[in-house]
Amino acid sequence: MVSAIYLSIIALVVSLFDRKGERVHRVGRFWTRMHLKVSGITVLIDGFDNIQKPPYIFMCNHQSALDIYSLQSFLPLSFKWIAKRQLFFVPFVGWAMKAAKYISLDRENPREALKAIEDAARKIRDGMNIVIFPEGTRSMDGALLPFKKGGFSLALRAGVPIVPVGIFGTNRLQPKGSFIPKEKGVIYIHIGKAIAIADKGRSAKTEVMNEVRAEIQRLIMER
Repeated sequence: MVSAIYLSIIALVVSLFDRKGERVHRVGRFWTRMHLKVSGITVLIDGFDNIQKPPYIFMCNHQSALDIYSLQSFLPLSFKWIAKRQLFFVPFVGWAMKAAKYISLDRENPREALKAIEDAARKIRDGMNIVIFPEGTRSMDGALLPFKKGGFSLALRAGVPIVPVGIFGTNRLQPKGSFIPKEKGVIYIHIGKAIAIADKGRSAKTEVMNEVRAEIQRLIMER
Protein backbone atom coordinates (compact mmCIF):
# COMPACT_ATOMS: atom_id res chain seq x y z
CA MET A 1 0.00 0.00 0.00
CA VAL A 2 2.82 2.39 0.82
CA SER A 3 4.53 1.75 -2.52
CA ALA A 4 1.20 2.09 -4.36
CA ILE A 5 0.50 5.47 -2.77
CA TYR A 6 4.06 6.71 -3.29
CA LEU A 7 4.26 5.71 -6.94
CA SER A 8 0.71 6.91 -7.63
CA ILE A 9 1.77 10.37 -6.46
CA ILE A 10 4.77 10.19 -8.79
CA ALA A 11 2.47 9.09 -11.62
CA LEU A 12 0.16 12.04 -10.99
CA VAL A 13 3.10 14.45 -11.14
CA VAL A 14 4.42 12.79 -14.31
CA SER A 15 0.95 13.04 -15.88
CA LEU A 16 1.28 16.84 -15.93
CA PHE A 17 3.87 16.38 -18.70
CA ASP A 18 2.38 13.28 -20.33
CA ARG A 19 -0.62 13.96 -22.56
CA LYS A 20 -1.04 10.33 -23.73
CA GLY A 21 -0.36 8.61 -20.41
CA GLU A 22 2.62 6.63 -21.75
CA ARG A 23 5.04 7.69 -19.01
CA VAL A 24 2.43 7.06 -16.34
CA HIS A 25 1.98 3.55 -17.75
CA ARG A 26 5.73 2.98 -17.37
CA VAL A 27 5.56 4.10 -13.73
CA GLY A 28 2.85 1.48 -13.26
CA ARG A 29 5.06 -1.12 -14.95
CA PHE A 30 7.90 -0.34 -12.53
CA TRP A 31 5.53 -0.73 -9.57
CA THR A 32 4.09 -4.07 -10.71
CA ARG A 33 7.52 -5.52 -11.45
CA MET A 34 8.70 -4.45 -8.01
CA HIS A 35 5.62 -6.05 -6.44
CA LEU A 36 6.28 -9.37 -8.21
CA LYS A 37 9.98 -9.37 -7.33
CA VAL A 38 9.39 -8.61 -3.65
CA SER A 39 6.75 -11.37 -3.58
CA GLY A 40 9.22 -13.91 -4.97
CA ILE A 41 7.18 -14.49 -8.13
CA THR A 42 8.72 -15.35 -11.49
CA VAL A 43 6.84 -14.74 -14.74
CA LEU A 44 7.57 -16.93 -17.77
CA ILE A 45 6.07 -15.57 -20.98
CA ASP A 46 6.21 -16.88 -24.54
CA GLY A 47 4.63 -16.11 -27.89
CA PHE A 48 6.35 -12.77 -28.50
CA ASP A 49 6.66 -13.71 -32.17
CA ASN A 50 2.85 -13.53 -32.41
CA ILE A 51 3.00 -9.78 -31.84
CA GLN A 52 4.06 -8.26 -35.16
CA LYS A 53 1.74 -5.51 -36.42
CA PRO A 54 -0.14 -3.66 -33.68
CA PRO A 55 -2.57 -2.27 -32.72
CA TYR A 56 -4.16 -5.26 -31.03
CA ILE A 57 -6.88 -6.07 -28.56
CA PHE A 58 -5.45 -8.55 -26.06
CA MET A 59 -8.01 -10.80 -24.39
CA CYS A 60 -6.95 -12.85 -21.39
CA ASN A 61 -8.46 -15.17 -18.79
CA HIS A 62 -8.74 -13.73 -15.28
CA GLN A 63 -7.87 -15.74 -12.17
CA SER A 64 -6.27 -13.28 -9.78
CA ALA A 65 -5.10 -9.73 -9.19
CA LEU A 66 -1.69 -11.08 -10.18
CA ASP A 67 -2.92 -11.28 -13.79
CA ILE A 68 -2.88 -7.49 -13.83
CA TYR A 69 0.60 -7.26 -12.30
CA SER A 70 1.98 -9.85 -14.72
CA LEU A 71 0.56 -8.33 -17.90
CA GLN A 72 1.46 -4.78 -16.85
CA SER A 73 5.02 -5.92 -16.18
CA PHE A 74 5.78 -8.13 -19.15
CA LEU A 75 3.44 -7.54 -22.06
CA PRO A 76 5.95 -6.01 -24.51
CA LEU A 77 3.78 -3.19 -25.82
CA SER A 78 2.35 -0.04 -24.38
CA PHE A 79 -1.37 -0.53 -23.83
CA LYS A 80 -4.45 0.69 -21.99
CA TRP A 81 -6.64 -1.26 -19.64
CA ILE A 82 -10.42 -1.24 -19.88
CA ALA A 83 -11.75 -1.25 -16.32
CA LYS A 84 -15.01 -0.72 -14.55
CA ARG A 85 -15.77 2.89 -13.68
CA GLN A 86 -15.72 2.36 -9.90
CA LEU A 87 -11.99 1.56 -9.91
CA PHE A 88 -11.14 5.05 -11.12
CA PHE A 89 -12.46 6.51 -7.85
CA VAL A 90 -10.11 4.45 -5.65
CA PRO A 91 -7.77 6.96 -3.95
CA PHE A 92 -4.30 7.21 -5.47
CA VAL A 93 -4.36 4.05 -7.61
CA GLY A 94 -7.61 4.99 -9.34
CA TRP A 95 -6.37 8.52 -9.86
CA ALA A 96 -3.18 7.14 -11.43
CA MET A 97 -5.29 4.92 -13.73
CA LYS A 98 -7.13 8.00 -14.92
CA ALA A 99 -3.83 9.83 -15.42
CA ALA A 100 -2.60 6.91 -17.55
CA LYS A 101 -5.65 7.41 -19.80
CA TYR A 102 -7.03 3.95 -19.11
CA ILE A 103 -10.58 3.44 -20.33
CA SER A 104 -13.49 3.64 -17.90
CA LEU A 105 -16.56 1.51 -18.58
CA ASP A 106 -19.80 2.18 -16.73
CA ARG A 107 -21.57 -1.18 -16.71
CA GLU A 108 -24.67 0.25 -15.04
CA ASN A 109 -25.29 2.89 -17.70
CA PRO A 110 -25.72 1.32 -21.17
CA ARG A 111 -25.72 4.68 -22.94
CA GLU A 112 -22.45 5.77 -21.34
CA ALA A 113 -20.97 2.30 -21.88
CA LEU A 114 -21.76 2.48 -25.60
CA LYS A 115 -20.22 5.94 -25.79
CA ALA A 116 -17.06 4.63 -24.10
CA ILE A 117 -16.91 1.70 -26.51
CA GLU A 118 -17.22 3.95 -29.55
CA ASP A 119 -14.52 6.27 -28.20
CA ALA A 120 -12.22 3.33 -27.42
CA ALA A 121 -12.77 1.84 -30.90
CA ARG A 122 -11.67 5.11 -32.48
CA LYS A 123 -8.53 5.24 -30.33
CA ILE A 124 -7.69 1.62 -31.17
CA ARG A 125 -8.00 2.31 -34.89
CA ASP A 126 -5.61 5.23 -34.32
CA GLY A 127 -2.99 2.85 -32.92
CA MET A 128 -3.79 2.18 -29.26
CA ASN A 129 -3.44 -1.36 -27.85
CA ILE A 130 -5.82 -2.45 -25.10
CA VAL A 131 -6.20 -5.39 -22.71
CA ILE A 132 -9.56 -6.89 -21.77
CA PHE A 133 -10.60 -9.67 -19.41
CA PRO A 134 -13.66 -10.97 -21.30
CA GLU A 135 -14.90 -12.96 -18.29
CA GLY A 136 -15.54 -9.63 -16.56
CA THR A 137 -14.46 -10.92 -13.16
CA ARG A 138 -11.97 -13.28 -11.56
CA SER A 139 -12.59 -17.01 -11.53
CA MET A 140 -12.75 -18.53 -8.05
CA ASP A 141 -11.25 -21.88 -9.08
CA GLY A 142 -9.29 -20.97 -12.19
CA ALA A 143 -11.85 -22.46 -14.56
CA LEU A 144 -12.72 -20.28 -17.54
CA LEU A 145 -15.99 -18.42 -16.92
CA PRO A 146 -18.57 -17.46 -19.59
CA PHE A 147 -17.48 -14.46 -21.63
CA LYS A 148 -19.30 -11.14 -21.71
CA LYS A 149 -20.01 -9.68 -25.14
CA GLY A 150 -19.00 -6.05 -24.52
CA GLY A 151 -15.35 -6.59 -25.41
CA PHE A 152 -16.31 -8.27 -28.66
CA SER A 153 -18.62 -5.42 -29.60
CA LEU A 154 -15.62 -3.14 -29.15
CA ALA A 155 -13.35 -5.45 -31.16
CA LEU A 156 -15.72 -5.64 -34.12
CA ARG A 157 -16.16 -1.87 -34.10
CA ALA A 158 -12.39 -1.34 -34.04
CA GLY A 159 -11.67 -4.03 -36.61
CA VAL A 160 -8.17 -4.80 -35.32
CA PRO A 161 -6.90 -8.33 -34.57
CA ILE A 162 -7.62 -9.98 -31.23
CA VAL A 163 -4.65 -11.63 -29.53
CA PRO A 164 -5.72 -14.38 -27.10
CA VAL A 165 -3.61 -14.73 -23.96
CA GLY A 166 -3.66 -17.57 -21.45
CA ILE A 167 -2.39 -17.14 -17.87
CA PHE A 168 -1.82 -20.01 -15.47
CA GLY A 169 -0.60 -20.08 -11.86
CA THR A 170 -1.92 -16.80 -10.51
CA ASN A 171 -4.98 -18.35 -8.84
CA ARG A 172 -2.81 -20.63 -6.71
CA LEU A 173 -0.43 -17.86 -5.66
CA GLN A 174 -3.08 -15.25 -4.88
CA PRO A 175 -6.67 -16.54 -4.96
CA LYS A 176 -9.60 -14.17 -5.33
CA GLY A 177 -10.16 -12.47 -1.98
CA SER A 178 -6.47 -12.48 -0.98
CA PHE A 179 -4.91 -9.05 -0.56
CA ILE A 180 -1.32 -10.23 -1.11
CA PRO A 181 0.31 -13.36 -2.61
CA LYS A 182 0.13 -16.36 -0.30
CA GLU A 183 3.31 -18.00 -1.58
CA LYS A 184 6.21 -17.71 -4.00
CA GLY A 185 6.04 -19.39 -7.38
CA VAL A 186 5.88 -19.17 -11.15
CA ILE A 187 3.28 -17.58 -13.43
CA TYR A 188 3.01 -18.75 -17.03
CA ILE A 189 1.76 -16.46 -19.80
CA HIS A 190 1.14 -17.80 -23.31
CA ILE A 191 0.49 -15.28 -26.09
CA GLY A 192 -1.49 -16.84 -28.92
CA LYS A 193 -1.67 -16.03 -32.60
CA ALA A 194 -3.66 -12.96 -33.62
CA ILE A 195 -7.21 -13.60 -34.83
CA ALA A 196 -8.15 -11.32 -37.73
CA ILE A 197 -11.68 -9.89 -37.57
CA ALA A 198 -11.50 -6.95 -40.00
CA ASP A 199 -13.70 -8.73 -42.56
CA LYS A 200 -16.35 -9.75 -40.04
CA GLY A 201 -19.55 -7.81 -39.41
CA ARG A 202 -21.02 -7.05 -36.01
CA SER A 203 -23.37 -10.01 -36.38
CA ALA A 204 -20.32 -12.28 -35.99
CA LYS A 205 -19.98 -11.39 -32.31
CA THR A 206 -20.87 -14.86 -30.99
CA GLU A 207 -18.71 -16.59 -33.59
CA VAL A 208 -15.67 -14.48 -32.69
CA MET A 209 -16.30 -14.88 -28.97
CA ASN A 210 -16.41 -18.67 -29.25
CA GLU A 211 -13.21 -18.73 -31.32
CA VAL A 212 -11.34 -16.55 -28.85
CA ARG A 213 -12.63 -18.52 -25.86
CA ALA A 214 -11.53 -21.83 -27.37
CA GLU A 215 -8.07 -20.46 -28.07
CA ILE A 216 -7.66 -19.03 -24.55
CA GLN A 217 -8.76 -22.38 -23.11
CA ARG A 218 -6.11 -24.12 -25.21
CA LEU A 219 -3.44 -21.65 -24.11
CA ILE A 220 -4.29 -22.17 -20.43
CA MET A 221 -3.64 -25.88 -20.85
CA GLU A 222 -0.15 -25.23 -22.28
CA ARG A 223 1.67 -25.19 -18.99
